[in-house]
Amino acid sequence: MPRLDQFESVFRAASKDVFTLESYNYARVLVITDLDETAAYAYGERVKQFLHVIRDDSAVWNVVHGSEFSSPAELLDLVRQDGPQLIVTYRHLHSRSLRSPHTMGEHVEVLTQATDIAVLLLPHPDNPNAAHHAFENTNVVMALTDHLSGDDRLVNAAVRFTEANGTLFLTHIEDEATYRRYMHAISRIPSIDTESARKEIRERLLQDPRDYIASVQSILEAAQVPIQVKPIITMGRHLTLFRDLIEEHHIDLLVMNTKDEDQQAMHGLVHPLAVELRTIPLLLL
Repeated sequence: MPRLDQFESVFRAASKDVFTLESYNYARVLVITDLDETAAYAYGERVKQFLHVIRDDSAVWNVVHGSEFSSPAELLDLVRQDGPQLIVTYRHLHSRSLRSPHTMGEHVEVLTQATDIAVLLLPHPDNPNAAHHAFENTNVVMALTDHLSGDDRLVNAAVRFTEANGTLFLTHIEDEATYRRYMHAISRIPSIDTESARKEIRERLLQDPRDYIASVQSILEAAQVPIQVKPIITMGRHLTLFRDLIEEHHIDLLVMNTKDEDQQAMHGLVHPLAVELRTIPLLLL
């Protein structure tokens, strides 16, 4: 390697993403249901109790009941008129496909893809398989992504929803299929030591999120934020891996990004995960 290139590589390796702590304030929260008016307001009160960690005396909480909309377009109009920072709803809203394992429901799909508003998606009220802890508290929160380093927005949101003295798992799952594909290509280049590249690239991919999580821990400790941050950093891809991690740690709330920066559709594994994980609350950013 030329001396200049070697110096540049060393310099870049020493450069690390450092977490910046920012406060998330939800001045307006919109709870959307398909219930009758009385049941809707009762559900709204349950949501307030569940989300006491983000409640603010000055915040405005509004509740939508089922007769206020019948189509996704009408629902979007209600959302635009209210202008919330957070939407709270449940899967299969105004839908007959309650038992369908392949969708979150048309109205929810529209909310997550046609707006830039964070959506807290709860298990359906009639879901008998919802985790027993799914609507009690947010003592154990997990932020999940395949690119954690520098994702302050994801981490700040997860921190905001983690209760005092609770645990936040910062989880980085590197895409193993992509790694293997690149390694296969590298193995066909004679000038590159494949085995050395395999080890060094893998270590580099996993070291960046380690360093970033260390900065999160340091910043939160300095700011006296009373939560415990634990790292989970690994390679994988299959939905089973994600589900097993969530069940193993009894996660109360899973926080994920829903959109690529350059498109409106949900990216990567987020959509199949959001469809699959029907028993716990999901915060979709």
